[in-house]
Amino acid sequence: MTTDVRRRGRGALDPGGAPEGIGGQELAELYAAHRLSLTRLAILLVDDWASAEDVVQDAFAALTTRRGGLRDRSAAVAYLRTSVVNGARSALRRRRTARAYTPPHEPDHDAPDAVAVLAEEHREVLAALGTLAPRQREVIVLRYWSDLSEAEIAAALGISRGTVKSTASRAMTALETALTSQETR
Repeated sequence: MTTDVRRRGRGALDPGGAPEGIGGQELAELYAAHRLSLTRLAILLVDDWASAEDVVQDAFAALTTRRGGLRDRSAAVAYLRTSVVNGARSALRRRRTARAYTPPHEPDHDAPDAVAVLAEEHREVLAALGTLAPRQREVIVLRYWSDLSEAEIAAALGISRGTVKSTASRAMTALETALTSQETR
């Protein structure tokens, strides 16, 4: 196998899987000789020193892990240059995606007393819901919590649309009565 590797020429893989043409010492020499010019190239493409350095580091890292090695040592510089250009394109694409991202709306944080009042109102509504008949509670929850249409509620509960309408009407009247009686306590 060793003879076969030597016959294939420079850049062929040795039996251990590392590129024959690029050794640790040679990689260090390539880095010392071409890092600055590749970084300048990347800066012109990404317009940011830190991103440019990252792109160049990624290119050298890719060279060391490249499967199949390089056929010619002189191809290493061309490979690195191409890798830097492609890495810069990827960095710009990621940057463009990050800038286009719109975070979800976060509600304004109210004062603690407003939160307490709102929490109390929620507890009152939940208590009033507990006083409803099971079907009335189902219709109200599906209508106002799950935001389903009358037809969707009818299909979900296996009842007619007319039954959904009348049940919702009776449930709202019962909720109003329950909430009014809670206020007078």
